[in-house]
Amino acid sequence: MPGTRILIRNGQVIDTEPEPVVLPHTDVLIEDGRIAAVGAGLLSDGATVVDATDRIVLPGFVDTHRHVWQSALRGAAVDVDLGAYLGILARYGPKFGPQDVYTATLAGALECLDSGITTQLDYSHISYSPEHADAAIDALGAAGLRAVYGYGTPVTGGGSLDDVRRIRGERLADDQARVTMAYAPLGPSFAPVEVVAGEWQVADALDLRVTFHVAATPVSPRPISALREAGLLREKILYVHGNTLADDELNLIADSGATASAAPGAEAMLGNNSPVAGRLRRLGVTTGLGVDAVTSAPGDMFSLMRATLLAGQIADDARMTCADVLKMATLDGAAALGLADRTGSLRPGKHADVVLLRLDDINMLSAERDPIAAVVTAAHPHNVDTVLVAGQVVKSGGRLVHADLGRVTRELRETARKVAGR
Repeated sequence: MPGTRILIRNGQVIDTEPEPVVLPHTDVLIEDGRIAAVGAGLLSDGATVVDATDRIVLPGFVDTHRHVWQSALRGAAVDVDLGAYLGILARYGPKFGPQDVYTATLAGALECLDSGITTQLDYSHISYSPEHADAAIDALGAAGLRAVYGYGTPVTGGGSLDDVRRIRGERLADDQARVTMAYAPLGPSFAPVEVVAGEWQVADALDLRVTFHVAATPVSPRPISALREAGLLREKILYVHGNTLADDELNLIADSGATASAAPGAEAMLGNNSPVAGRLRRLGVTTGLGVDAVTSAPGDMFSLMRATLLAGQIADDARMTCADVLKMATLDGAAALGLADRTGSLRPGKHADVVLLRLDDINMLSAERDPIAAVVTAAHPHNVDTVLVAGQVVKSGGRLVHADLGRVTRELRETARKVAGR
């Protein structure tokens, strides 16, 4: 809000740009929703002062790939492979009405904020009708997080290029707004290249970033090469997964200037081949992290960072450090979404998407010796004390401030019972 000043005082600050660094006993000044200054002994001058003694202060996490509506199907696809997971979506997805989509998306977005995820790409492949799409967009707006709404095609079919045009023109035309838009089609791994070309034409005409799941499949064993041959490689593409792609395919992604999202938790649970995050980084692809599906994996960034770190220890690549993983969860994720100009670090001028973690919780005691390692290996959502998005407090004292949280809880349970047929 104009004229608002907040001074976060005396925290163990972790900034991430250009690389993660710890700044002990440091203040963060926020003015009009943006980072104004980072340093020791900043003047308060009429600001609301937040005492960050015994707190880690860091940029909000960025989740680059999640099907947020699946909050109503939590745990439904554990101990199954990818084919069974897709069968579960085909069974339950059509049972979601627009109100169910709104409830599940709102609950999933609030779950993100509760665990310190301030920016989210919602790969919303539940677009059975314009009303379904509008419900997801409305829910992201109501939650209060920074979101990229990815218009996706449902597993059982649906979606419409005309609706993509409508949403871009009528709902999400402003690329500087809190909720922006991307297009999430099936992509070359699962659709003929002629279909892909038509979808890319629409995305180019509407100036939309494209994101899609990518793998070597019978439809296209070398999908990135297929895009190159069709003249469809673009910089504004976010590739998701890619575990089964050869290094030369990933090199094409790097050469095009496009980005990637790795989801080590869900990828491992669903048997998506060997870890890919380390290979993407080694080959020069800017890579963020994605929860993907709470049907199969945890929904918080702490669990995801640990999955990334552990997967990196067993992959045939150089071991990733805690600093590497934290950067993927913040600045690299923002860059992967094309949002590095506004979030992902505490650089003055960026939007104040900030998280405070308690250092006086039992699992975080003595973490001052290496706060970066503690965030990646020890912290969990219970430690998230305060969350701000663009300078607005959305979690305080360990509790979300959303006015209708009790109602959201009741309605999500009702939706879960409805779609499960109970």
